[in-house]
Amino acid sequence: MLRRSITRTARAVSRYNHLPAVVARTTVVSGLRLNSTKDASAEQPVRPPKTPEQIAKKAAQEALDDLQRDWDAKLIISYENFLPKTQNPSPDSYIIDVREPDEVVQGMIPSAVNLPLSVLGGALHTNPKEFLEKYGFEKPRQDQEVIFYCRSGKRSSTATDVAKRNGYTNIHNYTGSWLEWTAKQNEKIAA
Repeated sequence: MLRRSITRTARAVSRYNHLPAVVARTTVVSGLRLNSTKDASAEQPVRPPKTPEQIAKKAAQEALDDLQRDWDAKLIISYENFLPKTQNPSPDSYIIDVREPDEVVQGMIPSAVNLPLSVLGGALHTNPKEFLEKYGFEKPRQDQEVIFYCRSGKRSSTATDVAKRNGYTNIHNYTGSWLEWTAKQNEKIAA
């Protein structure tokens, strides 16, 4: 047993003594690699000029990127601005509840229609006739006002982003959503 511990100690000491030499060698080698005398510009390949098709493709991609940027805060609608839209519905405006059907059983904001977030992306890609048959209301036009809400405002934020990425331009997010709506309505009843 004593022999084993002496052997282990001797091995550990010999490993420890060799370590600085290895580190020093690595440092020297890496120092030599960094001090290269080669011209860096000579190593890079020369790129041919872009074709008109490549330039057009890049411009189209930049336009798409501009369209797909995250929506800004000015698209958020407050309870005070949202309330009149529920009391006087307009055919030019949609209020879309993006909660799942089992949540909608608790209640909905007046004049809203249900289109769950889980199917929103696919639904926006269907043609208007199929959309009407499947969801029971006309598909919103891309320039039509669309207001999204959910339970607490998280999914409606995602829905707003999905709609913007699908080309919808007049979209709003009621961030207070169902929780704020029920609280404010209960205040009115209590008063």
